[in-house]
Amino acid sequence: MNGFEKRAALIKDKILKTTLEMLKTLEPSNLRIADIAKTAQVSQVTIYNYFGGKEALIHEVVKNYIDSSISDFQKYMQQDGTVKEKIEKMILQDKEAYHTLSPFLINQLLTEDKELAEYVQKETNEKIIPSMIKLIEDGKENGEISEKVTTQAFLVFINFCLKHYQELVEMVNQENNTDLIESMHHIFFYGICGKEE
Repeated sequence: MNGFEKRAALIKDKILKTTLEMLKTLEPSNLRIADIAKTAQVSQVTIYNYFGGKEALIHEVVKNYIDSSISDFQKYMQQDGTVKEKIEKMILQDKEAYHTLSPFLINQLLTEDKELAEYVQKETNEKIIPSMIKLIEDGKENGEISEKVTTQAFLVFINFCLKHYQELVEMVNQENNTDLIESMHHIFFYGICGKEE
């Protein structure tokens, strides 16, 4: 990469990061190229030259965010650790993601952007699900997951938990009850009748 290409890559990255930060507090419909340009300290023409328009810019921001999240997920799934540690890390990542781009916003964007929705589905099928299946198989092999738990049931259950985790976070914030998350984690790992060993 020559000097010009490096500079162009830095400017593009700055625009993407600025847009991501702004999406934390603004609806996409309220986001304006002029405001992004001002915050990123670039010209509006530069943004149009790199991305073509607001919709394409938001598409690129969300795609990069998803790529980064999946990459982080794959890294910690490949590290040494117990099934419990990996699931706790997965839940923590979901909680952190909630404060970056809310699941409601991502769902809205995926509904409006079919190409992005297809990309997310492809990445999930090719990267996330195989990692989850390996986690289950390893857990069964070392006795952390009961043989009674099927792969399909585990995937359905953990997907359900992750989809509704943002609701739990909102409840904790509203009621100022941090014990609720601990209690939900206990139910997840040990069931309502199980005891920690």
